[in-house]
Amino acid sequence: MSLLTITHLKVLFPTQDGVVKAVNTVDLKIANAERLGLIGETGCGKTVLGLSIIRLLQPSTKIEGEIVYKGKELLRLSEEEMRKIRGKEIAMILQNPTTSLNPVLKVGDQIAEAIQLHQGLDKRAAKEKAIEMLESVKIPSPEKRANEYPHQFSGGMKERVMIAMGLACNPSLIIADEPTKGLDVTIKVQIVKLMKEVSRRKSMLFITHDLGVAAEICDNIAVMYAGELVEYAKTEDIFKNPFHPYTRGFLNSLPSRGLKQIRGISPSLIDLPTGCRFHPRCDQASAKCKIDHPELVEIENGHFARCLLYT
Repeated sequence: MSLLTITHLKVLFPTQDGVVKAVNTVDLKIANAERLGLIGETGCGKTVLGLSIIRLLQPSTKIEGEIVYKGKELLRLSEEEMRKIRGKEIAMILQNPTTSLNPVLKVGDQIAEAIQLHQGLDKRAAKEKAIEMLESVKIPSPEKRANEYPHQFSGGMKERVMIAMGLACNPSLIIADEPTKGLDVTIKVQIVKLMKEVSRRKSMLFITHDLGVAAEICDNIAVMYAGELVEYAKTEDIFKNPFHPYTRGFLNSLPSRGLKQIRGISPSLIDLPTGCRFHPRCDQASAKCKIDHPELVEIENGHFARCLLYT
């Protein structure tokens, strides 16, 4: 059974230069206890999709489609109803903890604030729970560190604080947005191990451009390009037998596969190519690819791709 179902989601940003089609007709499901990786290049719409689920986008944003969580259509809820879900039922671990954490509040107080809001605990009990959460993400001397400010923490420790904050109210769904971005290799390994542990019995949307991290954590992977999904399958199938030319190119860019770059650059989300969005960069593109926009279709059992090579 699906915990979250996204149907025909479009997220559009009006600008002076035109409409930015950040998310363009995405369909996606996340089951109970599923860890789904959403991968793609920077600027393809991954973070916008995550923010649209918890409705943290600017008021001028135009959103179409449906986002159903536990039978509730999130896009139709009032802001007051959404606040009861945001943080408690669905938590988002934002990228770049340096800018996400409030620099003038102690980290323990920032975690305790969410606990007080959603769990109804008094200030003292919430602070004790915040210390427990810091301990759960393996921050040494949690009682002492709860009374320190963000600038006193290293990048890796700030990321642990963000994870503790996201888990504080025991959400059913975690949206983790690039939690390993900007970390050195040693710290990244520690955060990946921690994310695997904390998401063991939870559902998670893991947003990343790091294929190696996605392979370690995720059960299934959805590949995003130019605002739409181009491939979806079990993680092992994506790595062993990718169907879409973009997915193959993305995998070949890994150091272990020779660091081969995909020619060209990602298209503007204001002026998308006709036909297949990837055809200007694809070595297998035909004349038909420049005209016809392919649908996401099931090629094999549970393995979907958006490519005219399979139609």
